[in-house]
Amino acid sequence: MSALQTVGRASPVEAPWPAPSQAWFALVAFCAAAILSYTDRQILSLLVDPLRHAFVLTDTQVSLLQGVAFALIYAFAGLPLGRMADMLPRRKVIIGGIVLWSLGTLWCGLSRSFGELFIARSLVGIGEAALAPAATSMIADYFPAQRRGTATGVFLMGQVAGGGIAIALGGTILQLAQSGMLAGLPLIGALAPWRTTLLVLALPGLAVGGLIALTREPPRRHLAGRPVSAPLREVVRQLGAHRATLGPVYFGMAMLSVGDFSLQNWFPALLARTFGLSPGAIGAALGPAAIVGALIGTLGAGAIGDRLVSRGGSAARLPVAMIAAALAIPGALVVVAPSAWTAIAIFMIWLIMSNAAGAIGITCVQELAPAPVLGVSLALISFFNMLFGLGIGTTMTAILTDHVYANQGGVGRSMTTMALPGAVLGACGFYIAWRRTARM
Repeated sequence: MSALQTVGRASPVEAPWPAPSQAWFALVAFCAAAILSYTDRQILSLLVDPLRHAFVLTDTQVSLLQGVAFALIYAFAGLPLGRMADMLPRRKVIIGGIVLWSLGTLWCGLSRSFGELFIARSLVGIGEAALAPAATSMIADYFPAQRRGTATGVFLMGQVAGGGIAIALGGTILQLAQSGMLAGLPLIGALAPWRTTLLVLALPGLAVGGLIALTREPPRRHLAGRPVSAPLREVVRQLGAHRATLGPVYFGMAMLSVGDFSLQNWFPALLARTFGLSPGAIGAALGPAAIVGALIGTLGAGAIGDRLVSRGGSAARLPVAMIAAALAIPGALVVVAPSAWTAIAIFMIWLIMSNAAGAIGITCVQELAPAPVLGVSLALISFFNMLFGLGIGTTMTAILTDHVYANQGGVGRSMTTMALPGAVLGACGFYIAWRRTARM
């Protein structure tokens, strides 16, 4: 029997849960990786106008860097990487991903053409696609059901907080570079401010990769001596057998992601174009708001879901996701905001409710998906979220701005056009999942 086959089999006797200190250390490491991942992913939302001027781009071309270059690669790379998370040590999968996306961010800062920047963003997408399936699979093996929702919420808090940190930290670095305060730094001081920002943000990958290396691989649970990863035909069969319950969850999360990525990627442009805020002001105002919204949404939903799980498992979590998605509807109405602070307050409503629904959705997939295909099942969340959310939500917002409203100042209308139906359809998806799961 090969080493991989030996590693890939669980004992027929259910292993004890890892020590809480070990589980929480790993969760902190995953959270740090998630923050770094989303920081490198979302930083382009703050660099929209510098990139447009540097490469003479339209909003639609910038959206290709934010959407297609990243989203399609992320979506399709996530499936084989989810499969790898079912077959290989998940910790090594995560470390490999961190190395790739950090190199991609570094390359973005050194790119000399739109095509080169497009390829570099694709590399970032491949690397980041490794994190979520492997990390959430390990969380399911680190934490029992009554603590799993909170743990998943902490991980997701890191992801969404990374978006806020990208805006806050990136805005500060960009402002410092634009003011000339970083001009004395070796190698990067003479570069354009947007390049300096990307290069600085590429560096923390070394530290976070080292932190992940200190975690331990938990035993894979509920396999009773079977191979960790089923053959590909069996993967398809098992996923098909659970399509009635998993499908609506995937749909609900994907529809919310359309609004997520439309708002997250273009909201800084709204603040700059409509209300005249500088990059530093956007970072100072929007960054903390995004972090607070992530904390309330993900941690609150996780804690509420864990309280309900003893009463009805995933069927008890899903109504909370449905209500949260419905309550995100007012958060889509950024177009009506009369001031920057009102717009940020409306955006926070979206962040809180959408993150709450997403945290519960991921926890439900952890509990509903068969153990041998857990990595692939979790990768499908990223697949649909990226395909619809970052791919369609981001790009369609730009197309609406360029060709329908035909005015860069119309970006607020474009965001609302994408986010409003996303929230409505997301709530419908969770409702269907709840009704079907309750009958199981």
